[in-house]
Amino acid sequence: MINGIFIEGLIYALMALGVFITFRILDFPDLSVDGSFPLGAAVCTVLIINGYSYTFALLIAFISGLLAGMLTALIHNLLKVPNLLAGILTMTMLYSINIRILSNKSNLQILNSGTILSQISGYFPFIPKEIATLLFLILFVIIIKLLLDLFFHTDLGLALRAMGNNQQMVVNQGINPDLMKIIGVSLSNGLVALSGAFTAQYQRFADVNLGQGIIVSGLAAVMLGEVLLPGKKFMIITLRVILGTIVYKAIMFFGRKWGYLIGMTPNDLKLLTGLLIILSLFVTKFHQIVPLKSKYRILK
Repeated sequence: MINGIFIEGLIYALMALGVFITFRILDFPDLSVDGSFPLGAAVCTVLIINGYSYTFALLIAFISGLLAGMLTALIHNLLKVPNLLAGILTMTMLYSINIRILSNKSNLQILNSGTILSQISGYFPFIPKEIATLLFLILFVIIIKLLLDLFFHTDLGLALRAMGNNQQMVVNQGINPDLMKIIGVSLSNGLVALSGAFTAQYQRFADVNLGQGIIVSGLAAVMLGEVLLPGKKFMIITLRVILGTIVYKAIMFFGRKWGYLIGMTPNDLKLLTGLLIILSLFVTKFHQIVPLKSKYRILK
């Protein structure tokens, strides 16, 4: 049970990191992630079924997410479409594309093929399968986190972070904001598609509706992390996204397992997610208001 929560939390942490890039860094609400998540799952599943290696399937899934994010950014930049509408357009088109990738089926199973997670456990037969999978995912997510930390401390990464706060300042520095949006949104969707690819390998199937409401789950994880672990250092910020995702998955798990005690059904999980976001926003606002009141009392 606990292993399952951590495994799913770490897989979805990749998605939450992608949502964090557009939502918190770029200030670019991107709904295309609802399409790029199943896109990564579909691409990965089809490649594995056709005999390609697991690592190659993950790489191509990541690249497919990059292209999906690039499409959203180009629609926004070239056609001057609002970011929300650009994301919706990409998400809508990806629904049909994902069905095409899955050979005009709504879902496709990985039955006779292994996955990278089963392969990892085969290398360590003396370790229980779930423990080996968990250790691999911890290592993989830590590597991705460290790479993001390094990237966002480079000149390009700092420019991306600055653009989300003050786009005009970035323009005054001679940086093309359209290019920054393409890079940021592409990277975000690449991580989301990679998360979808791992999900498909973990669950052994891809479904065209796999990403339904994934943006809400990502936002809930990001906001929960902000409540759990406050801090302004970027290393802390990415860490709390990961922790927030694990806690979110734990809440969803316990909601499914013991929610019946209060009359909750699986149909109520979306309501629970929304309430978590509202609660996180309330707690965040409360922490912002309290210091202001303290300063006001001091000034008086």
